[in-house]
Amino acid sequence: MKNLNYGIVGNCRSAALISEKGSLDWVCLPQFDSSSAFAKLLDKNEGGSFEILPEKLSDVKQEYKKNTNILITRFECIDGVFEVLDFMPRYLTEKNDYYSPPDVIRYFRLVYGKPSFKIKYNPQLDYAKNETKSKISREEFIKSYTTSGNYDSLYLYTSFEETDILNEEIIQLEKDEFCQISYNQKLLEQTLDRTYLKLQRTKTYWLNWSEKTKELPLYKEETIRSALVLKLLSYQKSGAVLAAVTTSLPETIGEVRNWDYRFCWIRDGSMVVKTLTQLGHYNVAKRYLNFIMDIIPEKKEKIQIMYGINGEKRLTEYELDHLEGYEGSKPVRVGNAAYKQKQNDIYGILLDLIHQHFEMFENSLDHSEELWTIVRSIVKVVEENWKKPDRGIWEIRGKSLHFTFSKVMCWVAFDRAVKIAALLQREYYVGKWTVLRHSVKDDILKKAWSEKKQAFTQFYDSEDMDASVLLMESYGFIDAKDEKYKSTVLTIQKELEHDGLMYRYKNQDDFGTPKSAFTICSFWMINSLYKIGKKKEAKEKFDRLLGYSNHLGLFAEDIDFATKRMLGNFPQAYSHLAIIETALNFSSGKFDDEDRLIDQLGS
Repeated sequence: MKNLNYGIVGNCRSAALISEKGSLDWVCLPQFDSSSAFAKLLDKNEGGSFEILPEKLSDVKQEYKKNTNILITRFECIDGVFEVLDFMPRYLTEKNDYYSPPDVIRYFRLVYGKPSFKIKYNPQLDYAKNETKSKISREEFIKSYTTSGNYDSLYLYTSFEETDILNEEIIQLEKDEFCQISYNQKLLEQTLDRTYLKLQRTKTYWLNWSEKTKELPLYKEETIRSALVLKLLSYQKSGAVLAAVTTSLPETIGEVRNWDYRFCWIRDGSMVVKTLTQLGHYNVAKRYLNFIMDIIPEKKEKIQIMYGINGEKRLTEYELDHLEGYEGSKPVRVGNAAYKQKQNDIYGILLDLIHQHFEMFENSLDHSEELWTIVRSIVKVVEENWKKPDRGIWEIRGKSLHFTFSKVMCWVAFDRAVKIAALLQREYYVGKWTVLRHSVKDDILKKAWSEKKQAFTQFYDSEDMDASVLLMESYGFIDAKDEKYKSTVLTIQKELEHDGLMYRYKNQDDFGTPKSAFTICSFWMINSLYKIGKKKEAKEKFDRLLGYSNHLGLFAEDIDFATKRMLGNFPQAYSHLAIIETALNFSSGKFDDEDRLIDQLGS
């Protein structure tokens, strides 16, 4: 069975995917949302890759250097053993800024023997739209460049003989060597010593970052790896957080649910930042809120559901017809037309994060005033729109409906606004917004509850279930002990769970009935079961679900019900923040001798 057995390396500017066999199959340079330089992931014949092909291979193993984003691929051959350490440089300079160039470094470390291999270096720039030529420059690097269409170029610096790489000659490794892919031409000579120094500095950076992560008593390794993934999805320059680093990896093989996720969804980004803050990483929150303040400079500015990583507001969607798609799944899309959609849930999620920020940090006066202006602007928008239908969390491209989750998040918007106003001693707004909060709650309790189903449903006056409704408790709308919530959890489980995994929803949408499990929904169910007292079942499901990750503990957006293979864009921020949330919940308890999760307070 094929799976997304890739590792990710990155430096908060861009990221690369390396297959379990050591092939670099995806990277966009100079930044996350640039056109691809290698895209074998989306077209195994034409996309381009950087492959290492040993002559006498017996086994390949892959792992991360502990608590870092440095990936080690170990090639065990009959004639020797070597490791390739893949990373993108990231570390603090003497001037206290970050060195994060658009470079991918492949450090070849000899373990023993004299292993031999070929290197297949085949960049295909600008999404492989036109021919890419590679040649050896007299300045001692390999330059690759497009011969027509949009001009793009790439440089390969290496301690190997350049002709051996271009001609795919057999190379015998007798000492450590390196290859460095660079978007920019280097001004300094690139040597093995300089490369080794970058490796050590990058390792130190990641080890220091991991050390700052709150240590949990349970699922420590899974939490650290997920936090490292989320950090890789944060864009240093602007503070934006990406949903994933890929485009068009299908939710179902051979179908058309293929989207570009290299953007910042306000919902996803806010959830990621809140989670990382709970683990002790506060700077990512400050940068993200600066990103929010930059994209909403004026009171009349409407908030989109998503933005480009530099704050771009137009994310025009188009198709790359020349690429065959992941396992033939077309179309391959660039851009995302969903940016035009109306989704009322984003306001509550953003205000939830801003509330956390006001609670946890002392803000400067101008910073607080700017955030307070955003709070009031958002409340005004929610007040004008909460009674209107929208497209919902799942970005339904058909008609708008009164989605329950969207209504709950409008309640959250008013609730958090009330709490922020109280913190800032703005009593007038506390009173005014409390009335709005009550109005939304009454509306939801009246229109979203189905007596027949004994559950809160997907949208008003429907009998369809939706996994997002499980989050009512997480955001404080309803107590876990409330019989209506317990009944809702069990009804959603009964109708949407299949072989231990969760549908988002089952009713047909504008692309037909979903056929794969949305990974985060399975984590939501686990957390909900835990909170209503089914703790042993929750733990068993969590352990089983973690087993569906790839060989490095990474998750994509979806899981196929039948085969349990991962599908969808990768690695998915949603999935990894859910792992951390679940581990945080479970870590508030302990296991007794009968392997039952019990509350630390002795419940």
